[in-house]
Amino acid sequence: MESGMRVALQRQVSAGSSARRQHGGGELRRQASSSTLESSPRTGRAAAASRFLFGRQSSMDPNRRRGRSQSPVRADNQQLPADLAVPDNLDATMQLLFLACQGDARGVEQLLHGGVDVNSINLDGRTALHIAACEGHRDVVRVLLDFQANIDARDRWGSTAVADSKCYGHTEIYNLLKSHGAKIPRNRRTPMMVSTPGEIPEYELNPGELQFRKGDEVLTGTYQVAKWNGTKVSVKILDRESYCDQEAINSFRHELTVFEKVRHPNVVQFVGAVTQNIPMMIVSEYHANADLASYIQRKGRLHAQKVLRYALDIARGMTYLHQCKPDPIIHCDLKPKNIFLDNGGQMKVGGFGLTRLLKIAPDKVKLANHEALVDTFSYYTAPELHRNELFDSSVDAYAFGFILFEMVEGLPHANGKASEESSHMQPRYDGMRPSLKNKLKGYPADFKALIEECWDTHTMARPTFSEIIIRLDKVYAHCAKQGTWKESLKIWK
Repeated sequence: MESGMRVALQRQVSAGSSARRQHGGGELRRQASSSTLESSPRTGRAAAASRFLFGRQSSMDPNRRRGRSQSPVRADNQQLPADLAVPDNLDATMQLLFLACQGDARGVEQLLHGGVDVNSINLDGRTALHIAACEGHRDVVRVLLDFQANIDARDRWGSTAVADSKCYGHTEIYNLLKSHGAKIPRNRRTPMMVSTPGEIPEYELNPGELQFRKGDEVLTGTYQVAKWNGTKVSVKILDRESYCDQEAINSFRHELTVFEKVRHPNVVQFVGAVTQNIPMMIVSEYHANADLASYIQRKGRLHAQKVLRYALDIARGMTYLHQCKPDPIIHCDLKPKNIFLDNGGQMKVGGFGLTRLLKIAPDKVKLANHEALVDTFSYYTAPELHRNELFDSSVDAYAFGFILFEMVEGLPHANGKASEESSHMQPRYDGMRPSLKNKLKGYPADFKALIEECWDTHTMARPTFSEIIIRLDKVYAHCAKQGTWKESLKIWK
């Protein structure tokens, strides 16, 4: 910013602060509860050393609704000096918001002509239109509308400019915004709504930053593709009707709690969630190469090198989940549909955290709601799960054995449900399994033994994923010595 403009702006700050002290209006002030902040992923800019509140606050701010003062006070309960209420420097966004708060329509227009984004937001997701509507600055609102401001932008509490103008009694601005098509948001209270802004979780995303493709049906309960700040993500949506279903809410909370705490190269990455607005959502990384089931359907039987590479990726991800503290994360639904191929050629485990478990003993658990899941069980599901018995993490090793076989065999029905025609793949809880005869040519004998141990009906016979990694590494080393992989080994090992 030019030095002359900076000086002029500082004069405006000083004059504006003085005028507001005289007339009792809103003021630019430092928020006491957030003295230091990290860079903001939502704006793509480093945050200022402090968060500043501009004048009146959002109509849906929990602190405002409770009548609490947003102004910082000293220990002697006296207001901070005016010079401490002014930032040392303001970036382009802060300039825009400050001038909107001051009612300086000309200054706002100059900034916008200079290239400042009319929809720039602060750390609370509030735009210049929010602030001007709160303060009752009609001329600023008109300028912002002329520059195509997003009339329905929502702040972190779900409030819009028209809702704020109505809350503070600015009828003329309210009518102006309504004439431009603004809509009053409905009650957006969710089962996870917090009582104060300080309680909002760090993972909370602004739902306005999630964009679904026009024409796409937004399906609840399933992951679908959207864009978040220009990046493709997978979004799972909890529909409004489910908010009256306590079981659905508990499942959402459980999945979010599990998803939030995991970080591993072979586990699908959690991006964030929407819990303070309707609909609630869980957002995770998106993989354009789809899942292992689709990949096998396209490619058929996989080359031995890929089988072992992918198997090791899956085993590493599962080892991480099983070793989470204080309790292991047991997948219970490990299958090709829940394993994803990223752009780097690595497999990532997803779909965990969907099943709630009851801890019965230090190493034994039981399904919290067997009846709700029994219809979705597939031939990857261990017998003890079907029978609703106590089980442990070995149920995932059981599924892994079938996944290994599928990659080797290249089965066309890799969707987790065995067809009636393919009776050889139907689950056999009496000990019968698909024949491995003539299907593992080129693999060492220990690879066949590993598959058979994984899908053994006796849980004690199944190896842990830590053991599986060791054995797969040995199989890989054996195959590499045959000389057929020498060139490709340099690419990825």
